[in-house]
Amino acid sequence: MPSYIQGNLALDRKRTVPAAKVKIKETTKVVYRNKSLPTQEKMLYLFTVLLCVLVAGVIIWRYASIYQMNASILKMQGEIREIQAQNSALKQEVEKLQSPDRLKEEAVRLGFNLDDDKKVSLVTPAKPKTTTSSSKNTKAASKP
Repeated sequence: MPSYIQGNLALDRKRTVPAAKVKIKETTKVVYRNKSLPTQEKMLYLFTVLLCVLVAGVIIWRYASIYQMNASILKMQGEIREIQAQNSALKQEVEKLQSPDRLKEEAVRLGFNLDDDKKVSLVTPAKPKTTTSSSKNTKAASKP
């Protein structure tokens, strides 16, 4: 704003020598765009990704089934330990119930006489009568 002096706009500007013009040379650069992928290659990539997802899914499913089997095995092992503890307790009870002292007490309680230790009788089962083959044939013949 040096040309504006005390409100007078009619003053001339000082003329300056024009500066040398700089020439700028514009160059154009050719940009080559890559073509998009062909359809066959896109399909190949798609099927490859789907195959990988399928294989990963099968592997995860197998690991899940293995985990489930291990969990059921652990559960069954716990049940086996519990049943073994019950079996050992029952075996101890059977041994206690089969002790000779307890059997004598039960015999006295039920009214058996234990004083007759020398009176022992041997009981043998009766022999079955032998049948001949002719009697078998007559039985078969007598039946209509």
